[in-house]
Amino acid sequence: MPKKARSRFISKHQEALQLGAAVLFLILVGVYASLTGASTIGLASSAVWLLIVAASVGAYMAMNIGANDVANNMGPAVGSGAMTMGWAIVVAAVFEALGAIVAGGEVVGTIKGGIIDPAGINDPALFAWVMFSALLAGALWLNLATAVGAPVSTTHSIIGAVMGAGIAAGGWGLVNWDTIGAIVISWIISPLMGGAMAAAFLYLIKRSVTYRSDKTDAASRVVPVLIALMVWAYTTYMLLKGVSQLVKVGFFTALVIGAVVAAVVWWFIRKPIGRMAMRQDNSKDGVNRLFTWPLICSAALLSFAHGANDVANAIGPLAAIYEAVKTGAIATKAGTPLWIMVLGALGLAIGLALYGARLIRTVGKEITELDNMRAYSIAMAATLTVIVASQLGMPVSTTHITIGAVFGVGFLRELLKVNYAKMEAVVFAGHQGADRAEVEAYLQRFEAAEVQEKKRMLDEMKRRTKQRQATETAEGALLAKKEQRAMKKAIKKEIVKRSAVMRIVAAWIVTVPATAVLAAILFYIVRAVLS
Repeated sequence: MPKKARSRFISKHQEALQLGAAVLFLILVGVYASLTGASTIGLASSAVWLLIVAASVGAYMAMNIGANDVANNMGPAVGSGAMTMGWAIVVAAVFEALGAIVAGGEVVGTIKGGIIDPAGINDPALFAWVMFSALLAGALWLNLATAVGAPVSTTHSIIGAVMGAGIAAGGWGLVNWDTIGAIVISWIISPLMGGAMAAAFLYLIKRSVTYRSDKTDAASRVVPVLIALMVWAYTTYMLLKGVSQLVKVGFFTALVIGAVVAAVVWWFIRKPIGRMAMRQDNSKDGVNRLFTWPLICSAALLSFAHGANDVANAIGPLAAIYEAVKTGAIATKAGTPLWIMVLGALGLAIGLALYGARLIRTVGKEITELDNMRAYSIAMAATLTVIVASQLGMPVSTTHITIGAVFGVGFLRELLKVNYAKMEAVVFAGHQGADRAEVEAYLQRFEAAEVQEKKRMLDEMKRRTKQRQATETAEGALLAKKEQRAMKKAIKKEIVKRSAVMRIVAAWIVTVPATAVLAAILFYIVRAVLS
């Protein structure tokens, strides 16, 4: 069998096995829900069937969340080479499940973000249909987004779906439009915040470490501080978001605890990291190796926090349905049984294991090239942006923030590359008539020089160039400008893939309206079938 044909054969069988495992999980969930509904709470047969289907759809939603959202946490670590794809899937699956079960909370709000007013729906059966339609619409949209390689916000998916089903059930007045407006604004603000912060962190690392002539010496002093900053950010984040259902900690208290933990960690790691740095090559690769374990730990912690928070997008509506069919009443807060929490945790882990690799690859490798320092900048930007936005009451999406941070890193690299190309052009212009060996030797000294020395060398080249300007023809100057524009365009295409950017941004824009329309259609179908 030819190699390509064998590859297609293996791929098709792998896809069949993945689909079979997913379907088997959904069937098992349905069987368990039927036993729970029939024996534990003694539901009527019609209510049992609703619970069976709702549980299966909730599990389907959880699988899609695991497949799509986990790329935010693992993509940068995998793209930078800090973790292999296999280990990333294992670590993420374990910590996503732990976060959902341990810190998911005993109470899950069934109406995400106050999107609709449950008081506008008086019939518990109608309310259950709204939640069921929202679950199915959100899951289908996430499935489609994962298939086309677009990381979207799972929170926005379920928000749009609840809004659409709510409008279909009770009209436009049922929707809290202030909340929807805030979400729309967050589409713009959150990726810009994440991108700006990631670019700032990366530029800080470049100026303080990689732009130095003695990179190992600079890294021995700076990297322990950067790791301590990461510890401070992640400790604060975990106290505010990761374990908020277990321990209630105020914002300033969390900041202080995070600072204390960071100071202790800095004290213990500064000498070992310093010694490790001095053993590395005096190069960017040597500095990158110092960030490997901090990236792995940060990815695991982010997965734990994600499991604790975003599992509600799958099991929140399911908990509402369960409460409605069990008690015959509509609850704005639903006590979540352990079996529903476990269902959500398993769904996250299984969806990630079966289908998460594609989105991890998209975030980590297909937008822009990442290394450990860039991945560190992305992780820090995402964490700090979520903390700041949460305190400001902004309904931001971690997906938008993380992808925005990846864009920010890529566009900063693009800007720096273009600027460096311009500096090289100045060097070449100042060496007109010199032989190749002289120019290359000067470029090597220029690349290794400190920032201030680079400026001095550029000033020297500009003075040389001015002496030749009088003899340059207009045609030659025009040709030089055309070459610079072509070079700038080529560099941009190489560093940030515009096709990936446009695909992802388009998916963000249509998520809420698409899930709203789909949920409304599904609601009308469900009501027609079940009423």
